[in-house]
Amino acid sequence: MSESTPEINQAIPPVVVLCEPQLGENIGMVARAMANFGLHDLRLINPRDGWPSDKARSASSRAHHVIDAARVYDSVEEAVADLKLVFATTARSRDIPKPVVGPDAAANESVAQGLRGIPSGYMFGRERWGLNNDEVALSNRIVTLPVDPTYASLNIAQAVLVCAYEWRRVATAGALPFSLDDYDGEAATQESIQRMFEHLETGLDARGFFRPVEKKPVTVRRLRNIFQKADLTENEVRIMRGVISCFEKYGVKDKS
Repeated sequence: MSESTPEINQAIPPVVVLCEPQLGENIGMVARAMANFGLHDLRLINPRDGWPSDKARSASSRAHHVIDAARVYDSVEEAVADLKLVFATTARSRDIPKPVVGPDAAANESVAQGLRGIPSGYMFGRERWGLNNDEVALSNRIVTLPVDPTYASLNIAQAVLVCAYEWRRVATAGALPFSLDDYDGEAATQESIQRMFEHLETGLDARGFFRPVEKKPVTVRRLRNIFQKADLTENEVRIMRGVISCFEKYGVKDKS
């Protein structure tokens, strides 16, 4: 069983900028969402309850490396000064002529730029009313999520999680952190499977399973198809042979 972590193709992860976050708990949950998907650069603009925050640390669910490295700024301009690609996240239409993209398209662009060593970042607004127009104006793109317009508001950590997920999905080409494909060993050879079929059919035939006899060919084909669809491994074939051998130990049913 492999549990290796997928490579990120050396793309620079985007930073996450929170504009005037109100609750330490929300900052902590943002840090947790970032850590889930490999982001680590958290920037805070004038957090209402100050910084550092014990509540944020507690809510981060051990994403302490993100909390400990978080930096505080006095303005959006300072927080994004080193970035060359900035996405402003919002659920509301703005009277600002900027490209509007979904989180998937934003991730594609962020990863592409990150592979070239170009830093990018996502801005998220206040819990109650998001980003203001002046803050959105500092961005290159607007990111909005494909939510139901009748209930478009997301918790800030949820919004961060969606964007972080999309970034990692693109950065790793959708690779999952582990696979169980090889848990039971190599795929069974057709020779092993055919011998198992013959073993099974002999045992079933001896116990009168194939009745009426004229339907035996159809039943045999269906049985074989069941096991072929299972993509059996050699170990699984051995287990099946053991099962068949077990019921063979009992007396053959009287066919009379």
